[in-house]
Amino acid sequence: MLRLAHRGDWRTAPENTLPALLAGLAVPGCDGLEFDVRLSADGVPVLLHDETLERVQGRPERVDSLRAEALAAYGIPTLAAVLAAIPHRAFLDVELKGRHDRAVVEILAAGRGPTLLNATVSSFDADTLARIAGLAPAWPRWLNAVDLSADTVRTAVGLGCQAVAAEWRSVDAGSIAGARAAGLEVVAWTIRRRTTFGRLQRMGVLAGCVEAGALDG
Repeated sequence: MLRLAHRGDWRTAPENTLPALLAGLAVPGCDGLEFDVRLSADGVPVLLHDETLERVQGRPERVDSLRAEALAAYGIPTLAAVLAAIPHRAFLDVELKGRHDRAVVEILAAGRGPTLLNATVSSFDADTLARIAGLAPAWPRWLNAVDLSADTVRTAVGLGCQAVAAEWRSVDAGSIAGARAAGLEVVAWTIRRRTTFGRLQRMGVLAGCVEAGALDG
């Protein structure tokens, strides 16, 4: 089971910043990273979870109201810069927030190759996953969801996804069996306890987005 640092290790630096990502990878037993990508005002993919800078950077602006250069002044890195700094041995779960098209595909291909080496694209937005599939049909994609319901599984299958990433409380032997019967792997988020990670690992979950105690292994 892959142990993916959720937005890096935010205990040492603000989430989704390059220092946090590198700190996550420095934790023994961490296999890779999960991080969030949005578009700046000038259409540059940058790392930020929220629509605004308020929670993390203490600023009221929306990410899509500022150019990438201005966002960099608040510690928000571009996707290109992150891909250049992260070793290819690290697995990446690149979660796309909002609408994305060719720009993010081109940057990911430049950073991880045309086959998206050791990485996947994920999103809660079915339309975004469909657009990525049209631009890079061979790339692995995960549908993010709150549960592993029949509707979620049908949506993931219809999108041609390889896995569903669901909130960990919805992951049990029955829901895993339902997903696997449809040809899908299961990923769990966001795991904070080592015991939870161990239980999901024993059930054969593909990967877990982890933080706090679960990141330490």
